[in-house]
Amino acid sequence: MATTTHHSGTIAIAMSGGVDSSTVAAMLRAEGADVIGLTLQLWDQNRLAGKPGVPEAPKAGRCCSLDDVYDARRVAETLGIPYYVVNQQERFEADVVRPFVSEYLKGRTPIPCSLCNNHLKFDQLLLTARQIGAEFIATGHYARNEYDPARGRWILKRPADLAKDQTWFLGGLTQEQLAHTLFPLGHLQKPEVREIARQSNLALADKPDSQEICFIPGGDYKEFISNYLEEQGQTVPDSSGDLVTATGEKLGRHAGVHNFTYGQRKGLGVTSPNPLYVIQIDAESHRVTLGAESELNSPSFRVKDMNWISIPDLTAPMRVQAKIRHRHEPAWATLTPQGPGIALAEFDIPQRAVTPGQCAVFYDGDDVVGGGWIDSVPNSVNGANQN
Repeated sequence: MATTTHHSGTIAIAMSGGVDSSTVAAMLRAEGADVIGLTLQLWDQNRLAGKPGVPEAPKAGRCCSLDDVYDARRVAETLGIPYYVVNQQERFEADVVRPFVSEYLKGRTPIPCSLCNNHLKFDQLLLTARQIGAEFIATGHYARNEYDPARGRWILKRPADLAKDQTWFLGGLTQEQLAHTLFPLGHLQKPEVREIARQSNLALADKPDSQEICFIPGGDYKEFISNYLEEQGQTVPDSSGDLVTATGEKLGRHAGVHNFTYGQRKGLGVTSPNPLYVIQIDAESHRVTLGAESELNSPSFRVKDMNWISIPDLTAPMRVQAKIRHRHEPAWATLTPQGPGIALAEFDIPQRAVTPGQCAVFYDGDDVVGGGWIDSVPNSVNGANQN
């Protein structure tokens, strides 16, 4: 088995109950490292059970479910390592769930997994690790993390298995967090990881990867927003309005801007001889603009709250590859500073459905230059900024 780290001292492993983090535990344990398993308890899976669109019993295939906690504990017992569950439900609700609901109500499309990584997981895991005497955490993310003496910085890099690349979710990691985080799977392919799990006698070697958002039991975010607000004694704000074309022609009415996301084709509530897509969402006027697929292409976007990784700051235009979705192939762009933490990304070739509220991560080869949040996109209707 290949050596993953030469770090001495205790390593806390972020155990999600999946095959990747479990294999990390097995690898480090086999090397003789002093390891402790930690799982963050983030959401009560039965909290909204029985409400519309929510199954009575949580189903498999979701990140951070109670079954995952059981699986992680079982792996820890198999490997003979200490294991602890850390309750972070209140902070998860404050830092991830509420912003998720708020952004959708503003006509934006948030990405909760990045919010969770940036604002909770790595921050809290490092804090807990230090409280129990560990200086490092290790995770099952597919990414690489190396110190570059020439730049004097920790550099986050794309992994060997590009099909499993998770750096887009990690663009908010700080230098302090990267300095104390290990990614032992960064040099491995997924089939190799499963084989190591089998050789380590882990019962979940063939467990499927989680796909769903952990706090949306039925997979329907619109039902979740309604159910969550009802639980909080609130109602979904009325943001009903007009469905219009790019030229302002009224096509119909809609029930609220939170029901739409950029590029959406189904469930628009109108019929047309040609396919229509959501090309603009204006939360202030409650207007949702529909158009042809070609009108989804954007030449540029503004990004805010930038976290710089391979560079200390952006002081001049830089050629990068920009990734605007998890499954988006990074596209060539020029990144220009616009102010503290703000930059303008201009694509060489306009890209489809650049969506406010999503993450944007920028690459220089395999190096992650930095990451931030898509704030506004010049729309194809009139070139004005869509906020």
